[in-house]
Order: sequence, then C-alpha cells, then structure tokens
Amino acid sequence: MNKIRKGDEVVVLAGRSRKQRGVVLARLDADHVLVEGVNVVKKHVRPNPMQGTTGGIVEKTLPIHISNVAIFNPATGKADRVGIKEVDGRKVRVYRSSGEIVGAKA
Repeated sequence: MNKIRKGDEVVVLAGRSRKQRGVVLARLDADHVLVEGVNVVKKHVRPNPMQGTTGGIVEKTLPIHISNVAIFNPATGKADRVGIKEVDGRKVRVYRSSGEIVGAKA
C-alpha cells in the first residue's frame, strides 16, 4: 500500500525546497513524486517549427524522491509519518503520532 498518494498534502524534508508544502500532482514510479510548486526549474527550450512550438524559457516541475517528503497533518500543523492499520477488514493509512485516519474529516 502506498503511504503517499496523488492529492496528499506533503512537506519537503530535505533539499533546496525544504519546509515547503504542496499537493502531490502525480506518483511517477515507486519512489518519485511531482509536488506542486516544489523543485521548479527554468528550462531553456529551443523552437521547433515542425511541431509548431516556440522557444523560450519555461518553468518545469521536476520529480522529488519520496524519502524527502512527509505527509502534512492538519491537526498538528506539522509533517507526520504514515502507518497502516486494519479497520473494518480493510487497510487504511493512519498518522503515526495520533493514530487518526489520513484524510478523515474531523
């Protein structure tokens, strides 16, 4: 079971974007995620008249390793670890600090 999924709000723990918060846009593979507004770089793009694209400088979001992000716990206002617990015969994600279910409306 994936501990961090698309749509989760996460906090970056390490790197140039440390302490920034954002929403997971996509899970690229087992250990990389795209986070909105985090790890954004400027890329110089060459024009390609065959495809009809213009050149210039574009901002692009690059993937970040999943070990460098932690899920954001709105109850505490801090980053938290995620555990897995069986509730009513199905596995759910829970915050390790409080035991509450991730994404449950309070």
